Amino acid sequence: MKYPVTVALLASLSLSAAAGPEEDRAAFVQFFEKRFPSIEVAEHINGAYALDEDKRKQWEALEAGFPPYEDAVFDGEALWEDGPYADCFGGTPAVKQNYPMWDAKQGVVTLELAINNCREANGEEVWDYLDYDMVALSAYMAFESREESINIDVPNEQALAAYEDGKAFYYQRRGQLNFACSSCHLEMAGNNLRSERLSAALGHVTHWPSYRGKWDEVGPLQRRFKECNDQVKAKGFELQSEEYRNLEYFLTYMSNGLPLNGPTTRK
Repeated sequence: MKYPVTVALLASLSLSAAAGPEEDRAAFVQFFEKRFPSIEVAEHINGAYALDEDKRKQWEALEAGFPPYEDAVFDGEALWEDGPYADCFGGTPAVKQNYPMWDAKQGVVTLELAINNCREANGEEVWDYLDYDMVALSAYMAFESREESINIDVPNEQALAAYEDGKAFYYQRRGQLNFACSSCHLEMAGNNLRSERLSAALGHVTHWPSYRGKWDEVGPLQRRFKECNDQVKAKGFELQSEEYRNLEYFLTYMSNGLPLNGPTTRK
């Protein structure tokens, strides 16, 4: 099924330099409300499963049994209990709803960067961002943060500049295929690309880290960013680069107020 795209609304989402983050977010939500009028906004945290009833049933059955991210959550809990993380995160792992956040020295700080900051401050070696321990600990913290509402702030002009950089990245076409992030998950959301239903950008950040069947393991959101760049034959960036952190900042702000539901499974 094809869904009509309002050109004027697309323009307001991608080109309005005068709009602030909250105006952007309101337009973003409005776009998906109009595009999918029968779907509650909060349902988009389930990605393509909000748009495909048959695949949703298969996914729910998997989640109700022994989801493949379960071991990572258990291992992450052990890492939390044995490490310095409680002191760094105010005594609780349930903090994912507050990340990414702005820091005057480092710029946008994601949860994964904050974990490595904690390790470094306590004399531990930092982890690679694809290291299993990093993924497991962040999966556990995501699990403990389930149902918390995303609460991202853009507190000052420097933070706004990072947000705007992430916004520009999201709408910029790139690579040999000349695709932007928004090409698939805004303009073509709900359509099929080969055998897959394209999910809406709204709620994209709520369920990470995720177990992806094509990876056969749990991985972070920014791994997906890099994979998307590779798929359109564009230059990819290192995980936790300024480019990807700013992109995550923008995209997470767009889902402000939505509940977290990670980790989860995706194809």
